[in-house]
Amino acid sequence: MAQERGVGVRIGEPFSITYKDFFDDYFSYELMVGTGSPNGGTYYQRDFDNNPPSSNSFYVNHNTQKGISLHGRVALHEDFTDMFDITEGYLLGYVGAGVQLRTTNVTYTYTEGQVGGSVPLTEKRNNIDFGPEVFGGGEYYFDEIPISVFAEIGFFLELLDRVGHIKGQGGIGVRYLF
Repeated sequence: MAQERGVGVRIGEPFSITYKDFFDDYFSYELMVGTGSPNGGTYYQRDFDNNPPSSNSFYVNHNTQKGISLHGRVALHEDFTDMFDITEGYLLGYVGAGVQLRTTNVTYTYTEGQVGGSVPLTEKRNNIDFGPEVFGGGEYYFDEIPISVFAEIGFFLELLDRVGHIKGQGGIGVRYLF
C-alpha cells in the first residue's frame, strides 16, 4: 500500500489544490484549498426572500462571484490492484468523510415598494456554507514516475446557513508524490 504524500490539482467541483498524506497503510488525510461554484439561482433568491433588506424589498436578480473552499478530510483505502489484474502500478479505492467551508460573494438587485416601480438598489452579501462531506473514489499510482491520478464523487451537506441543503461534488486530479 502507498504511504506517499502528494500535492496536486483537483479539477471539478470544487477546483482545488490538494495535499494528501497517509497515517498508515489504510488511512489518509487530505487538505484542499480552492474555489467552488455557486449554488443554483433559486438558492440565492430564497436567501434574499428569507432575509430582505427591508419589509417592502422585492428581489429582481443577483450576481455571484466564487469565493474560497476549504476542506479537511480523512479516507479509508483498499487495494484493488489484484482484483483488476493490474500488473504495473497499483489502484486504491477509498471512501471518506470531512468538513468543508465555502464562501460565495452575492450582489442582489432589488426594488423598494412595488415590483419594478422604483430605482433598482443593490446589496452585497457574503454567503458562508459549512458542513460535512462524504466521498468515494479511486486513485492509480504509477510505478515508474512519482505521479498518481484520481477520480471521485461525493456530497456536501450544509449545516451553517441553510441547514439540510445537499450539493453534489466530484472531480479528477493528479498529484506529484514525494
